[in-house]
Amino acid sequence: MSQTVAYQPSATSSKIQLDVELRNVFKFFGGDAAVKGIDLAIHQGEFFSILGPSGCGKTTTLRLIAGFEEPSSGDLLIRGQSMGGVPPYRRPVNTVFQSYALFNHMTVADNVAFGLRIKNVPKTEIRDRVATALAQVKMENFAQRSPTQLSGGQQQRVALARALINRPAVLLLDEPLGALDLKLRKEMQVELSNLHQELGLTFVMVTHDQEEALSLSDRIAVMNHAQVEQVGTPREIYETPATPFVADFIGDTNLFEGTVRGAGRDGIQVETSQGLKVAVAQSPAQSNKPMPAVQRAVVLSLRPEKVRLSLEPVTSTPNCFQGRLRHVMYLGTHAHYLVELPSGDRIMVRHPNAATSVPSADTPVYVYWAAQDCLALDA
Repeated sequence: MSQTVAYQPSATSSKIQLDVELRNVFKFFGGDAAVKGIDLAIHQGEFFSILGPSGCGKTTTLRLIAGFEEPSSGDLLIRGQSMGGVPPYRRPVNTVFQSYALFNHMTVADNVAFGLRIKNVPKTEIRDRVATALAQVKMENFAQRSPTQLSGGQQQRVALARALINRPAVLLLDEPLGALDLKLRKEMQVELSNLHQELGLTFVMVTHDQEEALSLSDRIAVMNHAQVEQVGTPREIYETPATPFVADFIGDTNLFEGTVRGAGRDGIQVETSQGLKVAVAQSPAQSNKPMPAVQRAVVLSLRPEKVRLSLEPVTSTPNCFQGRLRHVMYLGTHAHYLVELPSGDRIMVRHPNAATSVPSADTPVYVYWAAQDCLALDA
């Protein structure tokens, strides 16, 4: 675990509203770029997540902030101060790792106190700060236990206390819940969110779990192939993805390649590669973004929960297509349907659970959706 000195803001840095900035940052390992020209501005006090698949560069980005790696080019600032050449133990950050990295031969209290003892902090201050840190994560009754006597969630809390005791300006979380089972992970998501609100610190979390990022974050940076494809609030990322990758990676969606064949005041018409003609209107969330031009290649994104099923044709929208129900999956809170159209296109549909009976497979049905519920993204 790195040692961190408490951050002392200067007169000028106290006015800065950004805790972390990455300015055109590149990182090469040999001839391979792990990070390509990243620009990020992380606000003071926000919960910021870096989300993406394995190998996209998100962990390298976190290691650059922590100081475990140095940028090949570009600049990285924390509270307005460039971190070029500043070692990890002199940065106002602390990292919580997925493995927790606790010392099993030490008690919980000694684990939490370790960084302060290395810095020769007075014993009375160590005792007080350990008690405060353990109380913050509700582990004060476990101070004399060994980490081996704790559950995974309890070990997670101890790792958080050990990071918080150094009073960092920024807390870095590297897949912090990845080692926990599903039920405990959801419980810890709530605890992490509460802890963030109570402390008011800046949290920067790396994760590949979309639900985790959506539920915890104030803003999310979605990475792919060493680059940031979109930064936005969870709602912006989900409702108005900037690229087909973001649309596909965040939640479930139906994607159709197509070409814009017509345009009017009400929107555009897209013909998919299978010959399906789909009307697309501009949603209020996209009002400041121009619609793709005629003959432009696009990818249509249609969320499964936006699609409706009917046993009869629907005339309230131009997007109504006959098909056949090929698969039904009952999941308790909702049901998943897969509808195959005569064109060969397959459309996923998600409906919340209701008292009505679930249609059986191979039933002829109609799928329909509003024109503003379908997004046309540049191919």
